[in-house]
Amino acid sequence: MTLIDRQDEPVRTRTGQGRLRYWILAMLFVVTTINYADRATLSIAGDSMQKDLGVSSGELGILFSAFSWSYLIAQIPGGWLLDRFGSKKVYGGAIFLWSVFTMAQGAIGFFSGAAVALLVLLRFLVGLAEAPSFPGNSRIVAAWFPTRERGFAAALFNSAQYFATVAFAPLMGWLVVAVGWEHVFTIIGGIGVILALVWTRVIHPPRSHPRMRQGELDHISAGGALIDMDRHTVKDGAGARDTDGGASDGDTTGAKQNLVHLKKLLTHRTMLGVFIGQYFINTITWFFLTWFPVYLVQERGMSILEAGLVASLPALCGFTGGVLGGFLSDRLVARGMSLTAARKTPIVVGLLLSTSILICNYVDASWLVVTIMAVSFFGKGLGALGWAVMADISPKQIAGLAGGVFNTFGAVAGIVTPIVIGYIIDATGSFDLALVFVGASAAMAVVSYLFIARDIERLELDDIGEGAAASGTA
Repeated sequence: MTLIDRQDEPVRTRTGQGRLRYWILAMLFVVTTINYADRATLSIAGDSMQKDLGVSSGELGILFSAFSWSYLIAQIPGGWLLDRFGSKKVYGGAIFLWSVFTMAQGAIGFFSGAAVALLVLLRFLVGLAEAPSFPGNSRIVAAWFPTRERGFAAALFNSAQYFATVAFAPLMGWLVVAVGWEHVFTIIGGIGVILALVWTRVIHPPRSHPRMRQGELDHISAGGALIDMDRHTVKDGAGARDTDGGASDGDTTGAKQNLVHLKKLLTHRTMLGVFIGQYFINTITWFFLTWFPVYLVQERGMSILEAGLVASLPALCGFTGGVLGGFLSDRLVARGMSLTAARKTPIVVGLLLSTSILICNYVDASWLVVTIMAVSFFGKGLGALGWAVMADISPKQIAGLAGGVFNTFGAVAGIVTPIVIGYIIDATGSFDLALVFVGASAAMAVVSYLFIARDIERLELDDIGEGAAASGTA
């Protein structure tokens, strides 16, 4: 079918390569920072809430995990929505909803008898709304960035999770002390509502963005960017025209067809290795997001304000490691290394470095503990290239679905980690075995990428079935 150019689409006469894609990346970074600030609100407010609401460590672990239950459930439907309706609409709506639900958590103090139950419900709703966020990030990066720049782009938005702690943990700690834990939720949620409005003005598919230069469009398209991922053709009275909806490369959005695609994704060896690796990597993430501030207060005797400040130091190192990992991976690709080796090298080195968290069980000085945690989280950031890998290998027709499955495995870690650590603490009275649990997860992530995942390359839907038959499943 011949496509008729949209009458309102800008005429691109400038030939420079342009840098519009980096403004898109900046928006993803800011949104993801707020995304993780929303997730971390409970960890900063947790100790004060325990005292006010009479919550045990095991119950706090359940509260921490409430987010991840719905986040898990909604991953695959969220990916389908992204593929069906496009990243801009679905992601923008998600930002608004999760921010409203975060703000509402600041009001649970008015319901003393049912505060814990309401908090579980609201955390569940936040997780439901946030489900499309990272698959959406991955789709937008795949659409806007050529392969040689994709590692840095994916690493930068992924590193926003660490920057969120750097930027907001001290603020949230101060809010708890100065005005009460309730305002941690209302202020962080309010920022997100404003950001949702900005999103609608900034984010567009590459071909229809009002500020796109032809030179940049040609550059990213030639380099492997999937610029038409969120474009499809419709017919109306004026003839055929393009819209900014979801993908339309074949009938890939039906429920039965998605079940077939899901089975193929789960039986392809490389895909499965990357999925399992994400589970173990996210175990490290969720320890730092949930129990780390509590560890500093209860195990190391710090005040809430001190914990908020100190928690930002490992997070800053995680952010540095995350950006460096993506940059180094892209440099290795540019120097001629295979994409497989260029992606796996920072992953393996970084996650081996993360196992250093075990050393904290054998030292007493608080400054040394914080240093070791910073090194461990730097390594985790260096090795957290899973979203870059997903942007490299996901079939373009089901990139949202593939990202949803990938994030589902990560969400399982978000459920398991807080609960397991909570019950370990209740059973043993210390964090020693909890740190062993986290360190062992880092080692298992290395195993997944070295011995299960194989070649990192763009897969087609037919190739997934062939790959499963040829290499088997792990």
